[in-house]
Amino acid sequence: MSSVETDPGGTSQEKEPQAAPARADGATTTVEAAPGTTTEAPRPGGKPEDGTSFPAGANDWDCVPSAAHPRPLVLVHGLGATAAENWSYLGPLLHDAGYCVFALTYGELPGRPEFGGMLPMQESAKELDDFVGRVLAATGAAQIDLLGHSEGTVMPQWWLKKLGGAARTHRYVAMTPLYAGTTLFVGDTVIDTLKSLFPEGAGQASSGFDGFCGSCQQFLNGSDFYEELYADGTVGAPGVLYTTIMSRYDELVVPYSSGYIVAPGATNIVVQDVCPLNLDEHVLVAFDPVVARMILNALDPEHATPVSCGPVLGLGAGPINL
Repeated sequence: MSSVETDPGGTSQEKEPQAAPARADGATTTVEAAPGTTTEAPRPGGKPEDGTSFPAGANDWDCVPSAAHPRPLVLVHGLGATAAENWSYLGPLLHDAGYCVFALTYGELPGRPEFGGMLPMQESAKELDDFVGRVLAATGAAQIDLLGHSEGTVMPQWWLKKLGGAARTHRYVAMTPLYAGTTLFVGDTVIDTLKSLFPEGAGQASSGFDGFCGSCQQFLNGSDFYEELYADGTVGAPGVLYTTIMSRYDELVVPYSSGYIVAPGATNIVVQDVCPLNLDEHVLVAFDPVVARMILNALDPEHATPVSCGPVLGLGAGPINL
């Protein structure tokens, strides 16, 4: 199959987004009001301003969408991350590109706000629903665009398909998505082993793991979550324009093609089909100017510009002309 259904790439001398620092081992680092993030006093109502930090340029509740970018852009982080961590690079870049950017941290463990996305995704989808309602009310827009990473490509699917989110969403750009789940997950191996050794305690093993991470088993290929999510026989939410950005070196989404989606108007991109020497894995895509250009092109295809692969493997090229 062709991994790129539209022409997102090519080469160009135009400078691309400046790469942000990221750990070579792919690990995330907790950010607390660090450079590139900010905090503000809580506003009336629910999340996201609950004392956690968010990326610079995000959550300006007085932002008025422009004619060039008429829909606010909502950023949805991945498993175990926060808005500040996941979007420390892309958040400011998208703000500087003229978008009204909003980012929430969802699904935190009780008393552990540094770990997001840990609750069952049905619960987190309700948080997203509340958040989007606030964004639309504040900006006066009728719809949003979504940018998700990892779990932030799956949890919003529940919101889109089960909670009426599709009617309020125009474009959905997904980095390292796993619409079909993953077959590589340590929790899957552990739970299956315990079930085979102690079948009488299988339920306790699963519930114990879910007590720590309610979303983790939901990511597994063939899980009850996916069965219910796609019970209507479709993956894409009606009326939503999907762009998926996958990497052949994704070590967590196995196979990486789990992110391939068949839906009207969908575009599927594999980073290495555009830049063959790019070494982005599951985390680095959120800090790579190559991927940043793909995202900007997907959000505003009428003004798309060629992707420059750059001289540095996995880290793209220089700064972008916004």
